[in-house]
Amino acid sequence: MNYFLLIIVAIVGIALGMYLARRNANAGFIAKQVEQKAENKQKIIEFLQEHTQVQNNDVEKLDGVSNATAERYLDELEKEGKLAQHGVIGQNVFYTIKVNKP
Repeated sequence: MNYFLLIIVAIVGIALGMYLARRNANAGFIAKQVEQKAENKQKIIEFLQEHTQVQNNDVEKLDGVSNATAERYLDELEKEGKLAQHGVIGQNVFYTIKVNKP
């Protein structure tokens, strides 16, 4: 009976250890993704400081991301109040640095 209990405790301990190790590995991966996203968004702001406007295709090339990711970055920067969107849909849409009026 004691051996059976010892085996059960060992199995639970190993399973818990594997779970925690995997969870910590994922946390590191997510932190890297968050850092990369912040760097990519900063590249967009720096690009706009040198150019008058930026379009989706510019962001794709600048950050090496997909069309959907470029749209998401631009949308987030707009919601953060850093960019202003000009145009509604299609190839004529571009973004500029938002000027805060006093």
